[in-house]
Amino acid sequence: MSAKNGAIKLVAGNSNPALSQAIADGLGLSLTKAVVRRFADMEIFVEIQENVRGSDAFILQSTSFPANDHLMELLIITDALRRSSARRITAVIPYFGYARQDRKSGSRTPISAKLVANLITQAGVDRVMTLDLHAAQIQGFFDIPTDNLFASPVMVRDIRERFDSTRSMVVSPDVGGVVRARGLAKRINTPLAIIDKRRERAGESEVMNVIGEVEGYTCILIDDIVDSGGTLVNAADALLANGAKDVYAYISHGVLSGGAVTRIASSKLKELVITDSIQPTEAVRKATNIRTLSIATLIAEAIARTAAEESVSSLFD
Repeated sequence: MSAKNGAIKLVAGNSNPALSQAIADGLGLSLTKAVVRRFADMEIFVEIQENVRGSDAFILQSTSFPANDHLMELLIITDALRRSSARRITAVIPYFGYARQDRKSGSRTPISAKLVANLITQAGVDRVMTLDLHAAQIQGFFDIPTDNLFASPVMVRDIRERFDSTRSMVVSPDVGGVVRARGLAKRINTPLAIIDKRRERAGESEVMNVIGEVEGYTCILIDDIVDSGGTLVNAADALLANGAKDVYAYISHGVLSGGAVTRIASSKLKELVITDSIQPTEAVRKATNIRTLSIATLIAEAIARTAAEESVSSLFD
């Protein structure tokens, strides 16, 4: 592995220490010694305890729960690195919080994803690397280079090992996710179905119709975020009611807020597979039908290519 912008330095926030360490191991590097802690009043304090002058610095930090704390950590680490004369700063954000607020949803509402992009840019980040953005156009919210990685290679490998493609079907849980589902179906050579649903209010969904013949198939739901779990549970019920053999779900980001884990555990969903872009909670680790795939190797390779000024997009060709 070569670096063209100085020695590679990996600085981890507190959002996902296990993933950060796995990424460092994948690169054969040690995490940069740094202190990221709170004062008594919960102010965040950061101190970089190694020389980073002239380095190619990568900050490893998801903006997951608590989103605001982890976002502030990212901004303050960026400022500390910039004032320590790092040559280039890349924010590696496996889960980009606020991504669901990518447009005005009503009168007098914000576009918070754009605001967060501005904050990250103004803090001094030179480049952003993230995974499976909720909306691809968020890349355009940044005025700096932004790489949107995809968890699909990791998921495709796992699906091919576990399922018979001739009796499997990829399903989009809503019309908005058809492009993502179609891409996966093409890669594993399976048919595609779509759940047509109507959302009455935030956090609730009502399944209306299944578009496609799912009878006798093992159905694989694919999406970028699972939060309350209501959409997946309703989709699984609808698919089974239409004759599906079993229903699995592969989701990039396991937000799983509130009672989502309990809802998934007691559902007819055979298995929910998520990545470790968000650090799994104890409840997630104990759930018998929730499994985690690691994206550390994927992100490590993307970091290595970025440091060497090589193509990142070719990872997904």
